[in-house]
Amino acid sequence: MPGAPGAPGVSVEAPVDGLVLGEDGRARCSWGGSTPDYVPYHDTEWGRPVHGDDALFERMCLEAFQSGLSWITILRKRPAFRRAFAGFSIEAVAAFDAGDADRLMNDPGIVRNRVKVDAALHNARVAAELPGGLSKLLWSYAPPPRPRPATRADVPAVTPESTAMAKDLKKRGFKFVGPTTAYALMQATGMVDDHLAGCFVAPVQT
Repeated sequence: MPGAPGAPGVSVEAPVDGLVLGEDGRARCSWGGSTPDYVPYHDTEWGRPVHGDDALFERMCLEAFQSGLSWITILRKRPAFRRAFAGFSIEAVAAFDAGDADRLMNDPGIVRNRVKVDAALHNARVAAELPGGLSKLLWSYAPPPRPRPATRADVPAVTPESTAMAKDLKKRGFKFVGPTTAYALMQATGMVDDHLAGCFVAPVQT
């Protein structure tokens, strides 16, 4: 999640590689302090465990829509995405038809990419048929806890676990979830903790 440290009212200096020091005196991962919209997401959501089939389906969809774009674009459009996709209820989205797909493609509040829209609807139908549910499947690929990365350079883009997750999802029929997207999903939902070691956000106690 690239950012530009120095956004007004957010970061005032970078104490170590990959961190920014906010005006509130807290050291954050640099992307988390690059714009005011990122601050609450970084501080309270990113890297915190997310469970539940619909909640994980939402994150999977949003990560897929983010492909080729900046995450801040998706974050700012998230309320519109939630309205357009019935709160990302798997059951509801699985029942969407061609008319719904056309409605989504005419919704200026979301990313209007036909391939991504069709993939979201298709993935809902696949998820609805999963034995045990989507949350159980995705969390089965969460690696054992590991130390937080020391610097930005220590944060991977792909891991063996994300590669295995993507391979399994593809085998089951899911679309638009490659190893990089799978790892971003793992980061966002707390399957891994990639807040930097000096970040003020407390690690989740397990």
